[in-house]
Amino acid sequence: MTDPGARTEGGPVLEARGLSKSFGALTASRDIDLTLMPGEIHALIGPNGAGKSTLIAQIAGGLAPDSGSVYFDGRDVTALSTAARARLGMGRTFQISSLAMEYTVLQNAVLGALGHRGGVFRFFRPVMRDGELLEKARAALKLVGLEEFHGFRTSELSHGQRRQLEVAVALTLEPKAFLMDEPMAGLGAEGSHRLMGFLDGLRERAPILLVEHDMDAVFALADRISVLVYGEIIATGTVEEIRANPRVQTAYLGEEAAP
Repeated sequence: MTDPGARTEGGPVLEARGLSKSFGALTASRDIDLTLMPGEIHALIGPNGAGKSTLIAQIAGGLAPDSGSVYFDGRDVTALSTAARARLGMGRTFQISSLAMEYTVLQNAVLGALGHRGGVFRFFRPVMRDGELLEKARAALKLVGLEEFHGFRTSELSHGQRRQLEVAVALTLEPKAFLMDEPMAGLGAEGSHRLMGFLDGLRERAPILLVEHDMDAVFALADRISVLVYGEIIATGTVEEIRANPRVQTAYLGEEAAP
């Protein structure tokens, strides 16, 4: 029998089907369907409290849905942990606090590579002499433009550079898709512009599910946009379709939707 989630050529890399999650009387996700296609940036937007973080947590494996399924690269991963999904190639960028600030840039990247291998932290010192892991870590740092900062303590990096390091750590997982939660947060105009250029090229390596409040970045980068309001996807479409959608304008975008 064919797996109902088996990925066909050109089919979605990541798919959420009917995801629902409630916390007591509060419905955070209601029957959500979402796909991430090869080579695209699919932006998820919505007002504060819309349920974006809850949805991403269900997709990434940090939170079990009450109902529904998550398929990744044609496999049902609903019952798998965050670490197991990461080893399959689901690369998530976390908040900056998840980086080991006292360690160097290279050490943080090696930790990501070690996680992909399934290693454990207590063997960290010998791992820093592992040529294969070091090569993978350095290659990821080069891709994000941090190669020359490999010896810096992470605490010494700028806010934007830490965002780049988050992506580098995700890259060591050899991702088939990225989940990015507000990568532009806290960046100035110059930093946002630089990161936008990087993400624009990164989609060629793996598609990106992007949660972002910076609407200029969303409109510049996204191939598709899904709008989440009160736990429900009220619209999915191209930038032009979302801008022109009356329901989206009323519920969320307002003046930002104006051409």
